Amino acid sequence: MKKALIFCACMLVGMTMWAQGSTVLEQLKTDPRKAYGTDYPYKFTDDVRLTKAPRGYKPFYISHYGRHGSRYYWNSELYKELDSLLTMAHQRQQLTAEGEAFYRRFEAVKDELSTGVSELSDLGWEQHQHIARTMYNSFPEVFRNGGNVLAISSLVGRCVLSMSGFCQELVQCNPKIEIREQSSRSTLDGVVPGDRQNPARRKFPKPKPRYEKNRDQFKGHDTLRDIIISRTFTSTDGLPYKLHHIGSSLINLYTSLPNIGHEGMMGNLVTDEEVAAQWEGSNLGSYSWLFPDQYAMIPILEDILRKADAVLDGSSDRIADLRFGHDNCLGPLTILMGINGADLDPEDPYDVKNCYQNWQTCKASNLQLIFYRSKKTGSDILVKCLMNGMEARLPVATDNYPYYRWTDFRQYYSKRCEEIRNMK
Repeated sequence: MKKALIFCACMLVGMTMWAQGSTVLEQLKTDPRKAYGTDYPYKFTDDVRLTKAPRGYKPFYISHYGRHGSRYYWNSELYKELDSLLTMAHQRQQLTAEGEAFYRRFEAVKDELSTGVSELSDLGWEQHQHIARTMYNSFPEVFRNGGNVLAISSLVGRCVLSMSGFCQELVQCNPKIEIREQSSRSTLDGVVPGDRQNPARRKFPKPKPRYEKNRDQFKGHDTLRDIIISRTFTSTDGLPYKLHHIGSSLINLYTSLPNIGHEGMMGNLVTDEEVAAQWEGSNLGSYSWLFPDQYAMIPILEDILRKADAVLDGSSDRIADLRFGHDNCLGPLTILMGINGADLDPEDPYDVKNCYQNWQTCKASNLQLIFYRSKKTGSDILVKCLMNGMEARLPVATDNYPYYRWTDFRQYYSKRCEEIRNMK
């Protein structure tokens, strides 16, 4: 029976990958901004219909990991370099008419940009408030009577504020909810295990995605840098920085602007459709960036398992455990857990998009594990996984998707953690 369930699980994952392969590029056509990848602002979806729990099962506990919300660009050098570049080009009359318009708009807000570097934007705060209220409304049984919640965060300000916005909204939904918010070195292992300030930090093997050995087979579109440069400058002679760097900086600014309320600043220098045309190549880059750190996320997965065990054995009375961190943790965690096939590690670079899409690790992206208990037998526990509010598949045997038995879930991931820890 167990082998049959595992076979069914594998078949379901395979079918899911096939379906995703036929729709990924269609999703880009519908919403080209998904090509922003990790810069994509979380999309509010209030019309998602979740599968009803089996009869007699009620949700009672939630385990969560969320990336911080929308922010200003993470590195001050982007704003400084563009300020220097555009000012020099303006003075030398090397900007096109569209480039001049962009320069004026950039100059008008550059002080705000340089001051806000890496900080949470208003949109980032609103995203986490919306996600919290959606969680409350989707699983009222968990929160109806109030209860204790622990929220832990990275030491970085934008994560702390994301946690605060989320927790404030939960308490506004129900003042009976008691939340302890914590951002400390002692809890880093459960949210950002690789932080240099983590006293329990350790090294893990760094696997490489298999597609990289066949990367030269990928023939993607990589002309956007040249296009945006030609639309911005009449000439680049004598300007600082290499052309490839200039083009990348302009694209990075463009995809970051909707996160801070300044979309439109760059006018017609680039379009969402043009960014989408080169997405598959950038998605490969994201997979190569996140894939090697998946094993380093074992402490987060073990934190999830350990805290759930404590709730189930009665040593913890919490109704939710919340974690607030970064894309370089949530992305590898989704690969480690094989969420929606992210761990399939294909050899063909053209297949990577079918198992991993970098917009899944967008601003305010989040993973939620919802625990359900049977009224008849309190020890019969089911788990459902949501990725960005959508029901997600796991590489765990089940005959009742999207629900997985906790015993199967725990056994699968405990074994995975143990196997990786025993690697030499």
